[in-house]
Amino acid sequence: MDKNLLISFLFIIVPWLITLVINGLLLKFSQTLGIRNKNDVTIRWSNTSKPSLGGISMYVSFLICVFLYLVINVQTNIFSDSHLIGLFIASGLAFVMGLADDAYNTKPLLKFSIQIVCGLIIAMSGPVINLSSHYWLNAFLTVFWVIILMNSLNMLDNMDGITTTVVIFILLSCLCCNLVFKVDRISYWNYILIGLISSLIGFLRYNAPSAKIFMGDSGSQFLGLIAAFFSIKFLWNFDMSFQVPVWNKFYVVLICFTAPAIDSLSVVINRLKKRQSPMVGGKDHTTHHLVYAGYSERQVWYVFIFISFMASFLGIIMIYLVRNEMRYESLLLTPFFFIAFYFLYRNTQKYKQPDK
Repeated sequence: MDKNLLISFLFIIVPWLITLVINGLLLKFSQTLGIRNKNDVTIRWSNTSKPSLGGISMYVSFLICVFLYLVINVQTNIFSDSHLIGLFIASGLAFVMGLADDAYNTKPLLKFSIQIVCGLIIAMSGPVINLSSHYWLNAFLTVFWVIILMNSLNMLDNMDGITTTVVIFILLSCLCCNLVFKVDRISYWNYILIGLISSLIGFLRYNAPSAKIFMGDSGSQFLGLIAAFFSIKFLWNFDMSFQVPVWNKFYVVLICFTAPAIDSLSVVINRLKKRQSPMVGGKDHTTHHLVYAGYSERQVWYVFIFISFMASFLGIIMIYLVRNEMRYESLLLTPFFFIAFYFLYRNTQKYKQPDK
């Protein structure tokens, strides 16, 4: 058997098994730690108390992926890579911050400050969003992107299985982009992505409707940081020659992030129209309005699986077209985003939250 194929198999099986075991143990032994929805049933969709400890298995799987690569490739000093060091520190900080929020409901200002620090760590260690020749502008955009994604995916984590599924397809887009177009030829990035995707698939065993466990803020903040890092590395920067126009890169990322972009945009627009803060929880997300329209929670999950799959598929095709200098032809794929936005946003206007 080919060595790379065998290593890939290990990075599929090991994180998947670890996720199943950890979440199984957490469900068995957690009685009060991480239990959500005792006092926040108006914010979370589920009205039952469930442990929100799923982020633990995700973070442990990430650490195991790094350790596993070190064991297999003892001659490779991966910690000489500043990108990995930055990811290691920033993801750990995001996870701990989320875990503290799950346990103590930390103040929003503290969370926002830590998100800024996470963004700064990524910007200082690399990669940064290369849209101009001015480093400080690129660094600012990088920090902004990290903050946006950590909040967006946290907001999207409002119904069983949604955020897990969306991130699986975002990371699949990053993995396929690197495998096909060789954005970064260092192999451990592919293995880490494979391990993370496998871990999230394993987590769906407990998080798909009807969920037994939530990922909590420890999971959503960690995944937000992970999605931000790999999307910068492989989607924003799929071409480092500066020959690809900025608008091409923007549309690639917009397509790949269709689901979280539409949900966040819809919530912000609707709340600003009502003169409400977009930064607080509520049952006014696109997922909730699909239920108000008559969909079951599982059917809502299927809708987001379809949207996320199509977004990932079209995003990879768009990158292929752009890299082959068919830049304007690639724009023919952008209507997908606007069709999905029309469907989901119109639904928020047509089907309102029922009166209590």
